[in-house]
Amino acid sequence: MTDTETGTTSGARLDEDTRYQAVSSRDARFDGVFFFAVATTGIYCRPSCPAVTPKRRNVSFFPTAAAAQGHGFRACRRCRPDAVPGSAEWNVRADVVGRAVRMIGDGVVDREGVPGLAGRLGYSARQVQRQLTAELGAGPVALARAQRAHTARVLLQTTGLPVTEIAFASGFASVRQFNDTIRAVYARTPSELRAETRTGAGPRTALAAGVPLRLAHRGPYAAREVFDLLAAEALPGIEEVVGAPGTRTYRRTLRLPYGTGIVSVDERAPGGGGRWLEARIHLTELRDLTTAVQRLRRLFDLDADPYAVAERLGADPELAAEVAARPGVRSPGAAEPEEFAVRTVVGPDEAARLVERYGTPLETPCGGLTHLFPAPAALTAHPVAGPLAAALADGTVRLDPGADRDASAAALAAVPGVGPEAVAAVRTRALGDPDVPAPGLPDHPHRRPWRSYAARYLATSAVSTP
Repeated sequence: MTDTETGTTSGARLDEDTRYQAVSSRDARFDGVFFFAVATTGIYCRPSCPAVTPKRRNVSFFPTAAAAQGHGFRACRRCRPDAVPGSAEWNVRADVVGRAVRMIGDGVVDREGVPGLAGRLGYSARQVQRQLTAELGAGPVALARAQRAHTARVLLQTTGLPVTEIAFASGFASVRQFNDTIRAVYARTPSELRAETRTGAGPRTALAAGVPLRLAHRGPYAAREVFDLLAAEALPGIEEVVGAPGTRTYRRTLRLPYGTGIVSVDERAPGGGGRWLEARIHLTELRDLTTAVQRLRRLFDLDADPYAVAERLGADPELAAEVAARPGVRSPGAAEPEEFAVRTVVGPDEAARLVERYGTPLETPCGGLTHLFPAPAALTAHPVAGPLAAALADGTVRLDPGADRDASAAALAAVPGVGPEAVAAVRTRALGDPDVPAPGLPDHPHRRPWRSYAARYLATSAVSTP
């Protein structure tokens, strides 16, 4: 049930009979790709919901949770459809809808409104509304509202913060708007939602202890390869990987729109069960929670479709054995795209010196984490990083989630001192492009749109172990 041209599990291309078949078989591959709602109960679910399969005549399908909510359906209490991985289609697509979805996920609508989103895309607000509604069944406001509701649920069920603080931390403009949304989406009041006791909801914590989260992913996840890469790249003061393989924890600092953060993500040992990574996020300003979560999801490539990748690359004779032996290999992104670009250009040793000389010290160091990586504006006079830093600071090069990948790569290539290999690395990691060929190796168009994943298989095959 994949699109034969791209190898993506695309909800837009599935007919309703195929979708109902996925629901009947509780196929988790399609969680987040589409949602189904049941007229007789008034709820919407993910395809893998364990509840009794409803009769076909009572079922309708929606491309997003926001679309289901907009039609008056509330989220299922059993399968929690608001917490599913995002559709991998938005990572593949480089058009205005894909870029808009990535920016909404990053919190642009909450911070800048629809006019800000439209301005970043280079379209009018009306055009953005029309295109998103046509493809997703919901406009930017509804999509952002669904995301705020999910953030609020997480905070209600994992922290002891007052409800009023949670309302504004989730991005709502008023407590009344917060209360109305929670009732509409979850059919409970915020207090009732908080009082629920469910497996996996996590204990209530004080803010100082951070927000515990389970970051869901789709299908198998090759955690060892991801953590190996992050350990090899870890920049002192900014990142660290602690613990033994299989039980490691990755930690790093983040510069966020409203404040700063320290995040940690645990590697799950093989056979540990569950389709998620355990994380904890410490923030100086809770309004940054949504953005911090999305940064982690991009870094760990949690919205990927490993089934589509395996179907495409498994047909390649050069890769077939590796794909079969190591399912779920991911193409990691970057938690701080501008930082990654600068580090790529200057190299690891000079990047460490940049942290020491120009980095922003944390008010309270945490273990080996002592600094934020310097902002581009602080590096414009540096002899090596300066040209790129200046281009990042003045917006000549854009690496935000909604950036046009082709335009950004072209602008990056025009910066003095940035070579083709650096452009490819930044396009793969900072821009999250799943289809970048491995530099220096023959291109294989038949691997499209997953050439970045093919490169990861090739890069890790020499060091893989049974």
